[in-house]
Amino acid sequence: MIPKDLTKDIKTRLQSIKGQVDGLIKMLDEGKDPEKILLQFKATQKGLDKAHYLLLDEAYRKALAIKISETVEACPGNCGNEDRIEFIRQQFPHLELDSLTQKMKEIAELKERIGNANEKSGS
Repeated sequence: MIPKDLTKDIKTRLQSIKGQVDGLIKMLDEGKDPEKILLQFKATQKGLDKAHYLLLDEAYRKALAIKISETVEACPGNCGNEDRIEFIRQQFPHLELDSLTQKMKEIAELKERIGNANEKSGS
């Protein structure tokens, strides 16, 4: 579920983009200068990219938070990966979107390693 404040923000951005698209159609109908039309296209694309980024950021953060939580639970404090898990947990609030996917892979690998070690030890 997307938080209400994020939903409101994205919907507001999409309404603005809708207005920009309507403006583009009007500019085309009126035969406006192609350079002005191109600028409007770029502004519209930038707005859409930002809305998309906000949604992706939320989805990846939520997924990573769940993975971190599961990994912390799987590591009772003596799994040999405590420092790395804690480091990722501390970094979490400050990660940029492009770092989130890399950290998701890293924490998934740690969780798998811990799970394998727990199976071998009979935990």
